[in-house]
Amino acid sequence: MADTAALRSTRRLRTALAIAGLAVLVASAVGVYLETSGGGAFPVAGPQKGVGWAKTPEPVPDIRFVDGNGAPRALSNFRGKVVLLNVWATWCAPCRKEMPALDRLQRTLGGADFEVVALSIDNGGAAAARQFYDEIGIRSLAVYVDASMEATGKLRALGIPTTLLLDREGRERWRKTGPAEWDSPEIIESLRARLRASAS
Repeated sequence: MADTAALRSTRRLRTALAIAGLAVLVASAVGVYLETSGGGAFPVAGPQKGVGWAKTPEPVPDIRFVDGNGAPRALSNFRGKVVLLNVWATWCAPCRKEMPALDRLQRTLGGADFEVVALSIDNGGAAAARQFYDEIGIRSLAVYVDASMEATGKLRALGIPTTLLLDREGRERWRKTGPAEWDSPEIIESLRARLRASAS
């Protein structure tokens, strides 16, 4: 009897794992589709295009995570800045490819008015993100990690990388699923225009 119950429990666990794996595959496939088709709420229609600005701001949950030292942080800590929030992971090939461009964007525009918040969802925590940063020479981006991966659900991210542009009040004004050349002249000039407009 105990063996039968254990067998049923094992089968239920395998089924649950299979369903979870299928959900991840579907989410990844949707992300790839949106990336290749230019999808997303306010898409960049190609890697060299600028960043739009939605007329109607969308509220964003106050996502909680930790910094590279393990200290608790939240999106609300960045109020007053325009934030480019990028949800990524070290096991995501497009994420890895675009990270140097995000680093260069932070080096170019980062400061009191703007910050790239690269939020890793690696379950390896800050150590995994920091190791990756060291491997490819990331110097300007801070380490932020949501090892629980709750951010993807709360932000309704259909795949990674997912990038949101948040205004100074922490509201979503634009998003893109898939990678981009974040340090392209078009994107930098577009972001500078958004910064000027939001400061007035």
